[in-house]
Amino acid sequence: MSGSHGHGTAGGAHRWRLQLAFVLVAGYFVVELVAGLLSGSLALLSDAGHMAADVVALGAALVATRVASRPDSTGRRTFGSYRAEVFASGLAVLLMLGVSVYIAIEALGRIGDRVEVASGTMLFVGAIGLVINVIALLLLRGGAGDSLNVKGAYLEVVADTLGSVGVIVAGVMVGATGSPWWDTGIALAIAIFVAVRALLLGREVLAVLGQHAPSDLAPDEVEAALAAVPGVSNVHDLHVWTLTSGMNVATAHLVTPEDADAHAVLDEARTVMRSQFGVEHATLQVEPDTHTGCQEATW
Repeated sequence: MSGSHGHGTAGGAHRWRLQLAFVLVAGYFVVELVAGLLSGSLALLSDAGHMAADVVALGAALVATRVASRPDSTGRRTFGSYRAEVFASGLAVLLMLGVSVYIAIEALGRIGDRVEVASGTMLFVGAIGLVINVIALLLLRGGAGDSLNVKGAYLEVVADTLGSVGVIVAGVMVGATGSPWWDTGIALAIAIFVAVRALLLGREVLAVLGQHAPSDLAPDEVEAALAAVPGVSNVHDLHVWTLTSGMNVATAHLVTPEDADAHAVLDEARTVMRSQFGVEHATLQVEPDTHTGCQEATW
């Protein structure tokens, strides 16, 4: 059986959002990097570093949506390549953590140094960044609830938006007080925020890769619903997990009396999985209770 499926991924449905956000963020990254180097602002450079991570993360997310929808020519990827989008989300997590560590190290290294910061440049570039990030935020918000891949990109842009606000605040305070401490302090705050968001997203990515039951799909509820199907006397070997965002899958063995209509049981059980739990791909095995050849797995 080939692994090429006809299903489109949730990330693929929102690919155009990723494309527009990528163009906006990549263009602004160049502007912010040059401005940060010219102004000497760590807040501006730290935000540019995070923007660089965004460019890579958005690019990876775009590649992943293309890979996920690519037909399998080997016949060995029986689940398709849908997990590519989850791996792209994992890359976003690593990039966010890396950037936050870099920002923190740079900020701590500046403590005690006399640094001249061009507050006017910070304000101007920060304002442009805020507009760009808000546009990208609105683009990606529409798909963040459907796709872990898009959510990773969305959280990157959320952090960027906060970074732009931080740059503006730092510019105002440096200009008003003449103290570069505001620039350093806000850079540290951005680093902490980015790290926290990365860890939260990372927990979701690990849950998918670890094949945990989806957070909105309780195995005991699934088992009870299947056991309530007319003709089913017992349910065992139940497994539910997420293949990629919007694609939950399940397997189960349904035990029935020998005189039960196996076709009717199977049809009703599939309807239950689809209508009650949104699981389109459920592999269900119907077994008469007189069958002794099936034993539950020991793992």
